[in-house]
Amino acid sequence: MSSRSDSRRAARVLEAWNRRLHYYLGLYFLLFIWLFSFTGLLLNHPRWSLARIPNDANPPYERTIEPPRGDTDLDRARDVMRQLGLAGEIEWPQLAQAGGRLDFNLAYPKQATQVRVDLAQNRATVRQVDRSLWSGVRIMHTFSGWRYTSAGTSRDWILTSVWVVAMDAVAAGLLVMVLGSYYMWWRLNRLRAAGWVALAIGWAGCAFFVYGLAVCLMISPS
Repeated sequence: MSSRSDSRRAARVLEAWNRRLHYYLGLYFLLFIWLFSFTGLLLNHPRWSLARIPNDANPPYERTIEPPRGDTDLDRARDVMRQLGLAGEIEWPQLAQAGGRLDFNLAYPKQATQVRVDLAQNRATVRQVDRSLWSGVRIMHTFSGWRYTSAGTSRDWILTSVWVVAMDAVAAGLLVMVLGSYYMWWRLNRLRAAGWVALAIGWAGCAFFVYGLAVCLMISPS
């Protein structure tokens, strides 16, 4: 009898904590989910005026700089950024650096910047593209500071790392909420049949999407 009452007490505690997690995680994720839903719409509909990403560069300007200090290209690029008052995630060109040059780009949701440095003359040429608020929000949907096409890419801007940690927390929290939803559904006997229908439709839709994606990836373009 005691073991049965203990198991019931444990079940009540689990259910109470599960509900609390849903409340507070839902409140925490509210704006994040709205943000990702909205930016997802902008990505899916690039012809919308809000989704357009300007590509018209401002007139380039040149600045005389001090010889960049540092033992690596990354350290020297950061020193150039400090001298020019620039910020953002450093991206390196696909081609290797030419002798006497230090060329890099800066990724920032509201601005794209190209920096070309002539180390022999200590001259930096800067070209920038200003983006609208909404195009910057759209870019944040995929902004992670990581480029799979660039070997040795790493995040070097603190704000990018903070953003990535926040998105990891959102992903982990959504997994917790989904598992908790399964538990609450299972506890509601009167809604279990309807839950099975919703679950089957969801699984079938996901399987169809994954199958279609796999077929598209296997088909080589002609």
